[in-house]
Amino acid sequence: MARRKKGRDVNGIFLLNKSLGGSSNQVMQQVRRVFAAAKAGHTGALDPLATGMLPICLGEATKFSQFLLDADKTYRVTAKLGIRTTTSDADGEIVERRPVQVTEQQVVDAVMGFKGKSKQIPSMFSALKYQGKPLYHYARQGIEVPREARDIEIFDIQISRFETDEVDMLVHCSKGTYIRSLVDDLGQMLGCGAYVTMLDRTRVADYPVEQMMSFDDLQSFAESCTQDGQTDFDKLDALLLPMDTAVASLPTVTVSLQKLGFFSNGNQVEAETGQLNGLVRAYAEDDGRFLGVAEVERPGRLAPKRLVVY
Repeated sequence: MARRKKGRDVNGIFLLNKSLGGSSNQVMQQVRRVFAAAKAGHTGALDPLATGMLPICLGEATKFSQFLLDADKTYRVTAKLGIRTTTSDADGEIVERRPVQVTEQQVVDAVMGFKGKSKQIPSMFSALKYQGKPLYHYARQGIEVPREARDIEIFDIQISRFETDEVDMLVHCSKGTYIRSLVDDLGQMLGCGAYVTMLDRTRVADYPVEQMMSFDDLQSFAESCTQDGQTDFDKLDALLLPMDTAVASLPTVTVSLQKLGFFSNGNQVEAETGQLNGLVRAYAEDDGRFLGVAEVERPGRLAPKRLVVY
């Protein structure tokens, strides 16, 4: 006998404004329970000490979370100069103290040196996997494991404040960029060490900042939607962004009504693709329904890759 599914089939993306404390997985599960969703996934971990935008994918939207993992992100960060820690943030043990004798111009020159493409070695306290376990699992045991340098790009980096031993920066970067590692590198370049005291993710892709909501506000709204133990999920679901916003950067192609059934069963179909190639968003021609992500393998030929099940 098939196991009964727990939760609703609700599809969409909730923009959580994560507060201090709690892992990304913990807060994701909290959001899932509020929406009574059968399935949920987050789109890029934020440490317990980090705050800010964390898109939570519910239901079929989880199929497209990888696109948000791969998206550009922007962070506000405060670097404390003169101290180096084991984790490059306030959670770690202090391993070195050095006097801070740097000028603002030296800080500016060092920070500007990060702009552009480079390779970065991930922190041992990252969630990257090694032999099936996250790196921080080994780091907490004092075990160092080999890590390959990763290609990253800093599109823009600006200093908003410099006061003796503190630097506030705004960093717009590619996927895979570890801000803690960047701050540690900055401290090494300046010869005094540095660690992160504040980290706030202000943007993921082009999601609207004004639509972020804290978990406390979400809970309060959910309570206002509940009477006599019954929740008006239509009101609650209105907070969700459409799942195709996760792939908004992809061009669009429509599938005709005649080809829709064939396409939805995972088969390649003919479609008007023009000069497009690679991945696209696919929509039903008759009602504009989002079908999923497909690939233009050759002009006029569309192959489904990740399809929505309604």
